Amino acid sequence: MIACDLGSNSFRVVEIDCDTKQRVLGFERVVKTAEGISKNGEISKDAVKRIIKAIEDAKEFFDLTDAKAVTTAALRKATNSALVLKKIKDATGLEFEIISAKCEARFTKVAVENRLHLENMDVESYVLMDLGGGSTELIFKDFEVSFDIGIVSISDKYLLDDIEDGIKKELLEVSKLAKKIKKPKTFIASSGTPTTVASFLQGMDYESYDYKKVNGMVLSMDDINRALRELLKMSESERVRWVGASRDDLIVAGIIIFREILKIFGFCEVLIIDDGLREGVALGRCKS
Repeated sequence: MIACDLGSNSFRVVEIDCDTKQRVLGFERVVKTAEGISKNGEISKDAVKRIIKAIEDAKEFFDLTDAKAVTTAALRKATNSALVLKKIKDATGLEFEIISAKCEARFTKVAVENRLHLENMDVESYVLMDLGGGSTELIFKDFEVSFDIGIVSISDKYLLDDIEDGIKKELLEVSKLAKKIKKPKTFIASSGTPTTVASFLQGMDYESYDYKKVNGMVLSMDDINRALRELLKMSESERVRWVGASRDDLIVAGIIIFREILKIFGFCEVLIIDDGLREGVALGRCKS
């Protein structure tokens, strides 16, 4: 079963074997869908071109004729969503469905719980953070909440010198939530920033990334801070090697958001899971 996820930062495709519930093949391109949307409310022409190119690249690996394609925060917010999706469909034949934040969270939950089962990890209670380009979902066993904070939107809004203070202000609603609930036993993080940090700390660069080595890795707060320090010391070209082209300017915002949410909930370590929305969509189709 093949599923496509057009996020606020990346376009991702996965093929899942419905019998084993395991990934057969994955694909990802950074397209920065949400770039500039905070300024004028629209998906830019350049972003549309990047998305179309990424879809055409994916067709070299997948038959997307019967793929289920979903899109999230950037297209939910954009005033020109209908026009953008029509352009993409006309150019590629791929028709995207804009899903709600609640639906996005539930698909992500399906994927992560499937991976925990496959890895024989028994997690009694958890908060799962899905940190995206335009929004962040916090998912619990029995409810989920979405916040309008993401690595692209934050990078667009704040200069590097102001970004840490800005993120702390943006996370005030997350702090209010954390004070209201009973602390879960485990903090789980999926999505690109946490998996990139885990990969980097294992010495894997963007080209040698292996999700099998990332799934189930536990990071401490010290690990996260060390990754941030080392990445900040690098030149742009060095950072690109580790985090990928078009992501080097976003990884700083991502790590600071990641770290601050971990602090807010009072955790010193985090369990990393690579699986996310695209796997959840594919698994959902397996059951239908």
